[in-house]
Amino acid sequence: MNPAAAHQPIGIFDSGIGGLTVAHAVAKALPQEQLIYFGDTAHLPYGDKSADAIRFYCLKIAKFLLDRGCKMIVVACNSASSAGYEVLLEFFREQALFVNVVDPLVEAASRLGLDRVGVIGTKATIHSRVYQSRLAHARPEMEVGALATPLLAPMIEEGFVHNRISKVVLDTYLSDPVLRNIEGLLLACTHYPLIKADIRQWFRHPVHILDSTDVVVDIVRQKLEQRALLSDHSPSEAHRFYVSDYTEAFEKATKLFYGARVHLEEVPIW
Repeated sequence: MNPAAAHQPIGIFDSGIGGLTVAHAVAKALPQEQLIYFGDTAHLPYGDKSADAIRFYCLKIAKFLLDRGCKMIVVACNSASSAGYEVLLEFFREQALFVNVVDPLVEAASRLGLDRVGVIGTKATIHSRVYQSRLAHARPEMEVGALATPLLAPMIEEGFVHNRISKVVLDTYLSDPVLRNIEGLLLACTHYPLIKADIRQWFRHPVHILDSTDVVVDIVRQKLEQRALLSDHSPSEAHRFYVSDYTEAFEKATKLFYGARVHLEEVPIW
């Protein structure tokens, strides 16, 4: 890795604005860090894109963030982490630190010593089998039930949370036999923390519910500390939030994911 400085920003990207849940968690835990967020709203959702297309998007976005001096890039998208993380390391590992949202969840689930866990996420994430294979490698005796839940992300983006519609959709998915008798559930989409309470309430027995906002921050902090890149003073510049296609609806929805409405700047990198 080329020399970097602690004052340089952390880049975070997602296929849209769902990754703002991760950005919010990082901003809250590490207030001394400047963040540069990029949401590829021109191509969302990644969940129904091919792996080759996702890899291309990841490379282009990473280059955008590196050109803005990011010392670390957090891939805050499960589909991108599944399909594009390795190619990002292949091309750019010498230029910045990289964190994905898959490995921290796998490690957290493995440490709990559970016998049977479920994974829910987009079609791209589940069909990639990245969680299934990495959980099997980390803990071979663990049974894994994986289920694609493609309606959840658009449902959340449209604001259908904590209501009758969301409860019906959740009941349909969570009652699937694939998830029967699980002891833990991995929320393999950065949208899903917003319905975590509803998911926990659905289960009638104790289930460990794990999402990326719980675990990614610790990995970010650890990697920065290891390279002496953890900033020790307030950032000189404000956080920046970019999208590849701007609409007022996207900006209005940022409050749902980030906890506060933020200004989105359009950069047509395509």
